[in-house]
Amino acid sequence: MGIALVGCDTATSGKGVAPPPPADLGDRVRDYADALREDAPYRPPSPEQQREFTAALAGLAATPSDADDRLRALGVAVARAVDGPTGRPYALVSTEPNAERGWGLYVVDLSRGSRVAVQVPHPANDLGTPEIGVALFRRVPGAVLAVSGTHRRVAGGAGDVARRADSMFHAVAEAHSRHHLPQVQVHGFDDDSLPSADLVLSPGAGGDGPVLDEVADDLDGSMRVCRAWAEDCGDLEGRRNRQGAVAAEHGTLFAHVEINRTTRDTPDRWEAVVRALGEALDGV
Repeated sequence: MGIALVGCDTATSGKGVAPPPPADLGDRVRDYADALREDAPYRPPSPEQQREFTAALAGLAATPSDADDRLRALGVAVARAVDGPTGRPYALVSTEPNAERGWGLYVVDLSRGSRVAVQVPHPANDLGTPEIGVALFRRVPGAVLAVSGTHRRVAGGAGDVARRADSMFHAVAEAHSRHHLPQVQVHGFDDDSLPSADLVLSPGAGGDGPVLDEVADDLDGSMRVCRAWAEDCGDLEGRRNRQGAVAAEHGTLFAHVEINRTTRDTPDRWEAVVRALGEALDGV
């Protein structure tokens, strides 16, 4: 499937061009992730751009016309459609892959108020995480899906949004933390990095809680789960994750989810992780 243009990065027009979205939201997200290159130009957004973007994103449901205009004035594409598998309306906001403004792709479920944020910080590097992110977005009505707009090695590592606080991805996560929106951040690791585990669950910089316990208990027996709040999970615990740190500052739930390659390559297995996360989040 060809790559769909998903934004505009021209400083002269100041207007985003929103093409019709493809029939399937998953195709859109996968194509976006597949297009990201490590040699692309990248410039972090200014504080003013961060404030305007996050405010407009938050208004997509309440003030749609105004929010769309404000986003397009930033050079960002906005499209609205209905998701086929769920029948729920959504808004998709995105910058163009590999443009200097690598601000990312965001999908907001418009069927109800936002109640959970699903984050994919390394879509081009942690293979399979974009698909898992879309599946979890569909599992929880009222979800917001955030997909980084950069390869993690862009600009000497400036594109590694999980380790940076100057990206639009982080600005959106920080806004969600201020409003106490629970967040699930999906990562992938090589099997050899922790051979004893299929899945690592961590609260990042925060403490453990009933949601992570519920997910771990649900999956025990079907896969090997490393609980970072109770045991050593090596370098996969996300303690230095910047989105997790700001969530901890605001007392907001943050789940850092690391999934090994074998599980990500096996739909039945990663779908079990999505189901367990969705069921636990549904009670939040």
